[in-house]
Amino acid sequence: MGALFDRISWEFAFLLAVTLGLAPFVPAPHVWEKLQMLADGTLGRPIDLFDLALHAAPWLLLLGKAGRSWRLRSAAPD
Repeated sequence: MGALFDRISWEFAFLLAVTLGLAPFVPAPHVWEKLQMLADGTLGRPIDLFDLALHAAPWLLLLGKAGRSWRLRSAAPD
């Protein structure tokens, strides 16, 4: 899995997060709406679960890439 994070450029990860992760931009990003539904306990329909996974995936990719980068940097000898 780490090799996947290494092959994806930071620019592409940010582009995915900004476009797919925040789409649609108006009235509110879907990922935000789905997280609110999850917090309220109303996220139950399969389409809503798929929508949350679709819009959260770029953010998880970015988080995973950042975590791997941080771990590799902190493990590198000085």
